[in-house]
Amino acid sequence: MVVLDSEQLTGRTRGHVRELAEPQCTLQPDAARAFIALHAAAQSAGIELAAASSFRDFDRQLGIWNDKFRGRRPLLDRDGTPLDPAVMTASQIVGAILHWSALPGASRHHWGTEIDVIDRAALTEYGVDGVFARLDRWLTQHADSYGFFRPYDRDRGGVQPEPWHLSFAPVASAALQALTVDVLSEALRDVELAGAAAVWPQLDEIHARYVRAVATPSARALAFSPGSRPS
Repeated sequence: MVVLDSEQLTGRTRGHVRELAEPQCTLQPDAARAFIALHAAAQSAGIELAAASSFRDFDRQLGIWNDKFRGRRPLLDRDGTPLDPAVMTASQIVGAILHWSALPGASRHHWGTEIDVIDRAALTEYGVDGVFARLDRWLTQHADSYGFFRPYDRDRGGVQPEPWHLSFAPVASAALQALTVDVLSEALRDVELAGAAAVWPQLDEIHARYVRAVATPSARALAFSPGSRPS
């Protein structure tokens, strides 16, 4: 089992990931091998699977967070409606950011196990009748055969559903257990975090609601080994 250390878990180093040229992305090696296999299978089914986002380091996540808190990036409510941070309290802004973006150090993308995917041949929104509907159905049928699952499959009162977000279960499940409040707290110490005064008092709640509240991967996904043939 792959065990990530505290700096890897919180994106403060990138020694646990590698760059792929095709499909272009940055992933932990086991996740990379699994994604290459998933990509090939999708291609055989006529789907041009591509990574819109993969590994993201701490500083990048910190920049996204600070920009949203300070109004430099759009701030949205749970329904995707724009909000005006100028008329919101710091706690309200923090809550709005967390619906769509992780606290620095708490993003699953730090682990190198996460991929936001699209079908390049069908660039539009997900939905039951949308152009990505075929990709959605294909992932539902086949993703766990390659070790992947969708952690944000439905609304659990934390992160908004993200049907495009895949997670490599054999590594991500261990990473989730290892990313404790203490590990997250240490990563945030002495960091210039916008809204820190509103974040620190609710760090335990943020961890429970926005880090821990995810789907449980299937036994098939957890048992996948990059050297095995998908069942």
